[in-house]
Amino acid sequence: MELRRAFRGNGFLMLVVLLVVGIAGLIGGVAGSGSAANGGGAGAGAGAVVGYVVLGIAVLALTGLTTVGPNEAKVLQFFGKYIGSVSDAGFFWVVPLTTKRRISLRVRNFETQKLKVNDSDGNPVEIAAVVVYRVVDSFKAAFSVDDYEEYVRTQSETAVRHLATTHPYDAAPDTASVGHYAVTQAAASGAEAPESRTSLRNGAEVAEEMTAELRERTAMAGIEILEARITHLAYAPEIAQSMLVRQQASQVVAARSRIVDGAVGMVGMALQRLSDEGMVDLDEERKASMVSNLLVVLCGDRAAQPVVNTGTLYS
Repeated sequence: MELRRAFRGNGFLMLVVLLVVGIAGLIGGVAGSGSAANGGGAGAGAGAVVGYVVLGIAVLALTGLTTVGPNEAKVLQFFGKYIGSVSDAGFFWVVPLTTKRRISLRVRNFETQKLKVNDSDGNPVEIAAVVVYRVVDSFKAAFSVDDYEEYVRTQSETAVRHLATTHPYDAAPDTASVGHYAVTQAAASGAEAPESRTSLRNGAEVAEEMTAELRERTAMAGIEILEARITHLAYAPEIAQSMLVRQQASQVVAARSRIVDGAVGMVGMALQRLSDEGMVDLDEERKASMVSNLLVVLCGDRAAQPVVNTGTLYS
């Protein structure tokens, strides 16, 4: 079975008709009973029965009146059988004696609990996410799962756990020190550059992946996931301090790598220009000495102290 529109009529019109019919039946029944009591015969008795039957039918028909609010649906069951859904806002008359289950079509959001899981590198992290969703198929929401709200919560926590175990907290922090040199060397040798992984801290990519996974998980329940995004991400308290030291060390190594890359380029450019412009002719020993001095100046973490050579280049 699938979602379909239920039969419905104008509620205000049917209310007026049923009230008129009910009142007419009541009057006819009372009049027939009075006439039969006064010796009106079998005809009066039959009229009374018909009047009360019409009244009973009108009362039963009144159970078909229902109100549907904006962004709301009513799922109708007639003695257990699904006969359709009403999703238009208004006052309607539907098949009497039906069970009407209210399903909200409004946009909802909730935040998962802070979950403690291991990332793809085995580091324990705390993670939580907010999920924004709405019901788009009232039939599936009512009959495909027992409780669609609890289903969304459970599947959201499952998706968050799966996401955390398939991505690292940081994108390869130990390879941050490789820098431009490793990429250049890999390109020169024809090898592949170090692969960068999507980390949990890449908000847009992770949010898109989690949203796609949740949409796949909740489609069977008639749910549309509008957005899923991480709201809390941190290392577990027992390793937070150690990982902070690790991150600081990685940043220091990465900065040093960048400095060395730049210094080597500057030294090479200086030697090349001196050679091209013929300003000075240096042998290999003098070149090595110049390279050493320039690297010390450029890569040192303190300001260099200049020393003026008052002799010759070789003294």
